[in-house]
Amino acid sequence: MDIIKSIEHEQLKNRIPDIQVGDTVRVHQRIKEGNRQRIQVFEGIVIKKQNGGLNETFTVRRISYGVGVEKTFLIHSPLIEKVEVKRVGDVRRAKLYYLRDRVGKAAKTKENVGADLKRAEIVVKEEVPETVEEAEAVENVENAENVETAESTEVAEEATTTDSEATVDAEETKTGEAASEAKE
Repeated sequence: MDIIKSIEHEQLKNRIPDIQVGDTVRVHQRIKEGNRQRIQVFEGIVIKKQNGGLNETFTVRRISYGVGVEKTFLIHSPLIEKVEVKRVGDVRRAKLYYLRDRVGKAAKTKENVGADLKRAEIVVKEEVPETVEEAEAVENVENAENVETAESTEVAEEATTTDSEATVDAEETKTGEAASEAKE
């Protein structure tokens, strides 16, 4: 990997939101004012996505007090706290520039009613342990979890077999009592 790509790879976020053009989203952006920081939320329709890698951006449009406002956000920006998908849009275009000419209800997109709002985030890069010791520690933890789950399934199987044996014994004693009563 050349130097520029390695530097860009360090700047990438590990997980990015899975947003598509036409979705109504809420973007939580960190704003610095002097020595204070606050979170500002910008809600609107994604009208375009462009580029890729570190330079990937998406543009969100909303109508504020009768005036159309568009903001372009970098997906991998450290100032973006999170992006929530409020509504999944059903569109057949990559760029929704035609919404700029529309006002009111006409500026909305159709909603994909059956869509899942809780889309999985896209994993851009895996976190790699920096040292061999950390990698071994992660493997040991995973092995311990696997052993615990195997032991719990064995215990559960033993419990079900003892329960089934107990019911068989109870049924045998009932049938034996019934047979002895019938003989008398």
